[in-house]
Amino acid sequence: MHEGEKNVPNGERGTRAILDALAEGNPDELLTLRDLLSGLGRRAFGMLAFVCVLPAFIPIPIGGAISGPLMMFIGIQLAIGLRKPWLPEFIGKRGVHRRAIVTFDKRLAPVLSRLEKLVRPRMPWMLDSRIAGVVTGLLLLLLGFLLSLPIPLTNYLFGGTLLAFALALLERDGVLMICAWVVGLIAAALSWNLAVQAAHGIDLLI
Repeated sequence: MHEGEKNVPNGERGTRAILDALAEGNPDELLTLRDLLSGLGRRAFGMLAFVCVLPAFIPIPIGGAISGPLMMFIGIQLAIGLRKPWLPEFIGKRGVHRRAIVTFDKRLAPVLSRLEKLVRPRMPWMLDSRIAGVVTGLLLLLLGFLLSLPIPLTNYLFGGTLLAFALALLERDGVLMICAWVVGLIAAALSWNLAVQAAHGIDLLI
């Protein structure tokens, strides 16, 4: 992180600068969800979504089963119109060790470097509108549910789509949010089509 960015409040930093700041320090330190969301204001939903979708990119069978319900939890809160995330005490005190942030920061650095040239605060009404909040929340519910299902080869598809939602909320980018809506609907439609074809194939075998 650049020297001049150290004194910039989290709510005004870019995603990469926030991750760089979180990566600094004792790698064994536990960063609770409340710590991660502190000072982010309306961008807190984006940071929460970003953290919650990370398990989907871990090459373990239960990655989607962890991220999916968490994203659904966020979707419900957006759909009912909450302005900042609500976390039960037992969830708020949980989190990730700083070493995990360091790992993902390194992995995502090339992607975020490219995205920084494209993603920026614009069309904030797309994020603040009540109707937009309902649409975003319902799509997070749907995609989170699909991510939680044991559908082969879909973790990266749904995880990547949900990551776009998280970045749109973090960067306050209404244009990216519209793109995430479109991609989310396409991903859901493709998943439904695959499920129908699989069911049809099973019927033929029977």
